[in-house]
Amino acid sequence: MEGFDPNQLLQTITALLSTWGLKVVGAIVLFAIGRMIAGWGRKGVRAALERGKTDPTLVPFVAGLVYYLLLAFVVIAVLSMVGIQTASLVAVMGAAGLAVGLALQGTLSNFASGVLLLLFRPFKVGDYVEAAGVSGSVKAVNIFTTTLSTPDNVAIVAPNSAIWGQVIKNYAANETRRVDLVIGIGYGDDIDVAIKTVNRVLGAEGRVLTDPAPTVAVSELGDSSVNLVVRPWCRREDYWDVRFGLTRQLKEELEKAGCSIPFPQRDVHLFEEKADAA
Repeated sequence: MEGFDPNQLLQTITALLSTWGLKVVGAIVLFAIGRMIAGWGRKGVRAALERGKTDPTLVPFVAGLVYYLLLAFVVIAVLSMVGIQTASLVAVMGAAGLAVGLALQGTLSNFASGVLLLLFRPFKVGDYVEAAGVSGSVKAVNIFTTTLSTPDNVAIVAPNSAIWGQVIKNYAANETRRVDLVIGIGYGDDIDVAIKTVNRVLGAEGRVLTDPAPTVAVSELGDSSVNLVVRPWCRREDYWDVRFGLTRQLKEELEKAGCSIPFPQRDVHLFEEKADAA
């Protein structure tokens, strides 16, 4: 072949190898080591989260996120080693990330709220909560949504941003709860007899706690009744049974003690007008 010079080709190859060979080998070695370090980082984060009893849903996600972030830094370092300008690449990636973030800001807000819910645990699966304008037992806490089940077995799926951004009432967070009842007796009834009867009923109810002690007191003079507040304490799992049971027992025992259970009533007075004299 005319014009072909093997010596020149060999020199060109030698120059390329001398110029890029070490860089390519170094880049390959750097990528391999960086990938190993990223893998160790993922394992370390996973182990730390599992020791901290982090929610199982969050562990693989956070570990994977750490792995890919470390791997991204390794790739940028490798590209820079072989002479590729990474500043423009990072700028393009940043602009693309900003555009995606703006387009998915609602989804990202739910995601961030889900991570915070899983990290700080204002409630856990099985708790009865009131949040985002709804209430129910928590069935699942996911990255983007939380699923609740109402007492009448209706499933509610609420976005995490709506839950994290509002007040959360967790009725199962504490071991004990107070039962608040208002019992009305007639104005002609003996208040002392009514209070003694209420205390006797509370003392006979084994699920009512003695510490803190129940509160029984006159709260107000209503339109048609003298209202007593009855505030016993019980374990949280006994709340509804105690509330329903006491409501019936107090009504029956107060009637046996001679106290009336008044209901709203209105007195109507009739006046006869005299006819005008003819």
